[in-house]
Amino acid sequence: MAIERILIIRLSSIGDIVLTTPIIRQVRMRFPTAQIDFLTRANFVELLRYNPYLSQVYAVEEFQPKKYDLCIDLQNSRRSRWLRRKSATQIAQYRKENWKKFLLVKFKWNLLSDAVPVALRYLEACRAFGIEDDGKGCDIFLSDAERHMAAQALKPKTTLAVCYGAKHFTKRFPIEKTAAVLNALLAKHDVQILLLGGKDDAALGEKLRSMLSPASLVHDFSGKCSLLETAALLERADAVFTNDTGLMHIAAAFQKPIVVVFGSSVKEFGFLPFRAPYQLLECKGLKCRPCSHIGRARCPEKHFKCMQELDTHAVLQAVVSALHVRPFTPASV
Repeated sequence: MAIERILIIRLSSIGDIVLTTPIIRQVRMRFPTAQIDFLTRANFVELLRYNPYLSQVYAVEEFQPKKYDLCIDLQNSRRSRWLRRKSATQIAQYRKENWKKFLLVKFKWNLLSDAVPVALRYLEACRAFGIEDDGKGCDIFLSDAERHMAAQALKPKTTLAVCYGAKHFTKRFPIEKTAAVLNALLAKHDVQILLLGGKDDAALGEKLRSMLSPASLVHDFSGKCSLLETAALLERADAVFTNDTGLMHIAAAFQKPIVVVFGSSVKEFGFLPFRAPYQLLECKGLKCRPCSHIGRARCPEKHFKCMQELDTHAVLQAVVSALHVRPFTPASV
């Protein structure tokens, strides 16, 4: 049976959807003339709006199932399984291996030691249909409008983007430690700081900005930009200092040097920056890590050592290395 109509499903969230972009590209290379549609939640449609490999991007809230020759289900949830049964007879499905994550979190039995990136696990779901790895990373496509906005918002200067937020507390580097790293950077290096996050991060971003000096070198865009406008700002950054969050994967799509802090996260889950330069900072050897495969609202051990014991000087050195900046040269007398 010829495959002429394909539906790819990934309903959430930012990072997971960005990690589907290699498979979108690879499916297009395998089926160059096919109708290739993508189904996601309405608030994430924007991420794929300008992707040239897709024919149409649908919001699941308004989607009426239609007939496809192949459905690639990269969500594999109860809802996506219902949608794929309604849409196609040939199905490729992503295997989440949640039982392995459970064993690692609950009993620290590590059956994920190979740490296969999620983007490659998406690919494994599709190999039966002749879809192959092209060796490239993730994609984000912007319009001229987003790039113009970012160009107007920033002065030409060495720029560090800081993605200080995360949905779950145990994935967030403490704001006081973040401020200590950034103030040390600003004291010795000629850089500007971009604070990036969504509307839910805005209050924390305002608090962080109030802790930094000089204020003229700190630009807080938290909650003030669309997803693609935020992506355009990341594109203009020289390096990115980030928690384990969706914006990290957008930065990776632009091949930005990334300094990422892992608290409750571990590399075995497969969510490190995909095929992009990065430095990972984590507190190794803690018996309580990982405490969750998605993150928690509080530290179950009540000590939060995975973040509190990370050395701010080591974080600073990693950021400086990523930026390739030198200290100020004192003016001659």
